[in-house]
Amino acid sequence: MPQQNRFQHQPYGTECPSGNVELLCPAPPPPIGSDDYQRCLAGIGTTYRRADVRAIYLLHGTFVGTDALGLIRGVARATPEVAESLYRLQKQMLDALAGDAGNFTSAFAAEFERALNPADTGSAPLPVRLFHWSSENHHVGRADGAVRLIDELASRPELSRGRVLVWGHSHGGNVLALMTNLLANDPATNRRFFEAAKSYYRWPWWGTIDIQVWHRVRRMLEKDDHPLRHVALDLVTLGTPVRYGWDSGGLAHLLHFIYHRPAAGLPPYRAPFPPPIPDVLAAAGGDYVQQLGIAGTNTGHPFWAWRAWLADIRLGRLLQPGLRLRDTLARLRLGVRAHHEGTTLLVDYGPARGHLGQHVAGHAVYTRLVWLPFHAAEIARRFYCKLGSGLDF
Repeated sequence: MPQQNRFQHQPYGTECPSGNVELLCPAPPPPIGSDDYQRCLAGIGTTYRRADVRAIYLLHGTFVGTDALGLIRGVARATPEVAESLYRLQKQMLDALAGDAGNFTSAFAAEFERALNPADTGSAPLPVRLFHWSSENHHVGRADGAVRLIDELASRPELSRGRVLVWGHSHGGNVLALMTNLLANDPATNRRFFEAAKSYYRWPWWGTIDIQVWHRVRRMLEKDDHPLRHVALDLVTLGTPVRYGWDSGGLAHLLHFIYHRPAAGLPPYRAPFPPPIPDVLAAAGGDYVQQLGIAGTNTGHPFWAWRAWLADIRLGRLLQPGLRLRDTLARLRLGVRAHHEGTTLLVDYGPARGHLGQHVAGHAVYTRLVWLPFHAAEIARRFYCKLGSGLDF
């Protein structure tokens, strides 16, 4: 997508994507905790710090967040303190059930931070932070995540004039896509976004705002010199379905990792549909969740959440005009894998291990600690060597 994308949706088609697409078959990474593992990640940490990366954020995907079904939102409007406790409880329960299967855990973030910052670096440690969003599978959920992430980054003065590296798994990547549009849009286009969603954060008729972060970010983005104007955002997606468009004016670098094995008779950037059931059960063709999570696959709202439902309809008109629900099957048959902005790496991670619940139809590989050195090193090579930071691993 170009600058001034104005929330334009990524197109679906059989033609070669306009972004750069590469096929990779990486060598097995070093064993976790080995000398090669420690040396690799320590060198990556040095490279990140030399490039002036001030912090790393990890965003989980759909259904593993703080309010996956939108059930706690009503409590949050009335008693935010109680809701915070419920959010933490739900996230802890989901982490206990999912572990690191398609989910960034506290243990993953802690190990990432530890490995990047060996004791003898002699410099300030590079923090690795988890960012939690509701993880609801619809426009409002992802839009709310984008607004809250902007608020989080703007609240950190130490990030000013530096770089921030953000990883988004699954639809966490589409949270990032919306964020780039909000940061780069002209004021009139952003007003359309906030007006479309206003029933979600502001009571109709009375006009009372009961989700203050939306009002705060709206006011911030109206300023010509808001805090994120001088922050370079380096964005990485992992298994993110092709959905919202990206605005290159709201990011510095963009890289996508997608588990994919080319199919005979198709271009390497497309996947067959429908996939055979045995292939899905074995993740034989790669990440089927990434393939299937395109426009038309949103889930609904609880019947009492009429304000969110109304905002979702209006946001849908802005974010994916012309993409009709009844055409979802036709879109799925296109087998779209690659994104139209940034570089898409179609990665063959090798055979999936375990049963469907463990590899999640190929969607769990990205958040496994074993592949951390590969992902972190690939990001360093493609983002920060260009800035004059040599690799020490």
